[in-house]
Amino acid sequence: MTLPAPPQRVVSLAPSNTEIVCALGACDRLAGVTDFDDYPESVTDLPKVVVSATVDAEKVVAARPDLVLAAGNGFTPDAVIRQLSDLGLRVLTLYPTDLDGVEADISLVGRALDREASAGALVVDMRARIAAITQHVAGLDRPRTFYEVSVYQGVIYTAGEGSFLASLIAMAGGDPVTGDAASTAIGLEDLVQRDPQLILLGDASYDPSLHDADAALAAVRDRPGWEAMSAVGDGNVVPFLDDVVATRPGPRIVDGLEALARAIHPEAFAP
Repeated sequence: MTLPAPPQRVVSLAPSNTEIVCALGACDRLAGVTDFDDYPESVTDLPKVVVSATVDAEKVVAARPDLVLAAGNGFTPDAVIRQLSDLGLRVLTLYPTDLDGVEADISLVGRALDREASAGALVVDMRARIAAITQHVAGLDRPRTFYEVSVYQGVIYTAGEGSFLASLIAMAGGDPVTGDAASTAIGLEDLVQRDPQLILLGDASYDPSLHDADAALAAVRDRPGWEAMSAVGDGNVVPFLDDVVATRPGPRIVDGLEALARAIHPEAFAP
């Protein structure tokens, strides 16, 4: 992609892309975001071009963007990306599969926005923090860790095999129990067979009834079949209240990595 000049009007189709733009000091260039954007707080007042995960192409065009930042892996549907490109818009698709990919995306957006110095400084800071976090958990036992994204209509969703989230759990000192690479679903029988030693309830971030550790453990114990898992029998069910920063591949992902490391190995971060 060739940009004739640094874009002055940017439309973001994913919260992680929005956070990258703002972290590079270019929040004032955003002309459209999604209804899920909540950080920094100032972006909540911007025009919404994605509502309920559906891209409104007319609103994107009306925002007169010099650059559209889409999300790969189907988060922005391929058909929508083609549609916007066919309309003559410059669409840059970002989808990192690991922390190195997040850093590469930050550097790429920095080049596009003529914010390379800011991007470089941000990446250096992220790398230093990542090194410190992984050092805390180096050499420790790696518990089989199941991250509950959600349980919806009887289907259990978790980190998909080879996914960004699975890579974070591994870096944080856990052995991720993963689901299907595409759907991220895992059957109860398979989950019981994998026998997680630790269950992190990512969906507790959005369900106040699971915020209390005792209530969360009781709720999981009441699920048919779950009592057979070591994590449930041993009481190792942890409400994980930092799902947003652990699953949003932007600059705050290092906060998510640290939160995961602290949840998996709290003893490594004891004062």
